Amino acid sequence: MMTLQVGVKVFLKNKEGKYLLLKRSAEKYKNTKGVWDIVGGRIIPGTKLLENLRREVMEETGLEMVTEPEMVYAQDIIPNEEIHVVRITFKAETENEPVLDLSENVEYRWLTVNEMLKQDDLDMYVKEILSKGLVR
Repeated sequence: MMTLQVGVKVFLKNKEGKYLLLKRSAEKYKNTKGVWDIVGGRIIPGTKLLENLRREVMEETGLEMVTEPEMVYAQDIIPNEEIHVVRITFKAETENEPVLDLSENVEYRWLTVNEMLKQDDLDMYVKEILSKGLVR
């Protein structure tokens, strides 16, 4: 039987209008396509989407969202016959610089939308959202 998981992700924008990309740890994410991704993760069943998003942002970066997250897009991710992930992506603003949990992410960059689109090894689902012009 297929397992359903829900993921929440966020395009975090700083005061300069650039977005945060994180480089995933090769140790932890061995089979992931695209090592550069936006912040986020799976939700804990029984807890609210935005609570999970705030928790993931804090765990991965030490940052807080200073604006109410706005939903940008929902995607189906079906990598195999066992897992179906529904990924809901938001955008929100933040302040300060991230402090990474190095067991998950090893590097970060603040980039414009155009710079993100040119980033080698960008997560394919992030690229899909950017290519649709849903984040400016």
